[in-house]
Amino acid sequence: MSSCHPVVCENGIQSGKVGGKKRGGGSCLGRNGAHRGGEDSNTHLSTQIHTHARAHAHSSKHRGVSVCRFKSSRRPSTFSGETFYFKGLSSVAEPISNADFIVPVEIDGTVHQVYVLKRPHVDEFLQKMGELFECILFTASLAKYADPVADLLDQWGVFRARLFRESCVFHRGNYVKDLSRLGRELSNVIIVDNSPASYIFHPENAVPVQSWFDDMTDTELLDLLPFFEGLSREEDVYSVLQNLRGR
Repeated sequence: MSSCHPVVCENGIQSGKVGGKKRGGGSCLGRNGAHRGGEDSNTHLSTQIHTHARAHAHSSKHRGVSVCRFKSSRRPSTFSGETFYFKGLSSVAEPISNADFIVPVEIDGTVHQVYVLKRPHVDEFLQKMGELFECILFTASLAKYADPVADLLDQWGVFRARLFRESCVFHRGNYVKDLSRLGRELSNVIIVDNSPASYIFHPENAVPVQSWFDDMTDTELLDLLPFFEGLSREEDVYSVLQNLRGR
């Protein structure tokens, strides 16, 4: 049995504010009456992951959306953007004076400066998670800014695939990430996300994290590493995550 699981996440930073309003960066999954893409959509996402994984082996850049079955010794995990960073648009909010990245993005014909602040310990967290899991970035953000931010954030090629808003299921006003479409055994998949709405279809696969904005003393990512190290050795994630929810 594999010693690792797939992990799904959203970016490596944290959700941001636009025009003074917080924008969710979480993700959602499709089940329990939600609109499902069907077999064709599932195959499409799986093919995307597979294509992206092959490109990952030949390039340090991981642009585009790809997801399909491929042999890996690590279990899948997905991540959400609000887990790792905070974003702010300079045209509608005060620039972040201590931004780690500034990314120009064109929106409706106007170029905006997107200020990105990394969550404390995100570099160490990503590197370790990349050793333990097959990591997939799954975000409800638009690719036009999430993709260049991921290029800057993931210097080690941790994300084996990147999925953006168009890969989510729109359900009851939320963009949901449907883990069943990843082409992986769900008993081996975990999603790390700050928004319960984003994993509403697969709460049993979730590792909840707190939203983060600018607290530079935050240690949650660092504190979670021993838990993930233990989880990577489990045959099935459900029992461990059930115990986590019961705390």
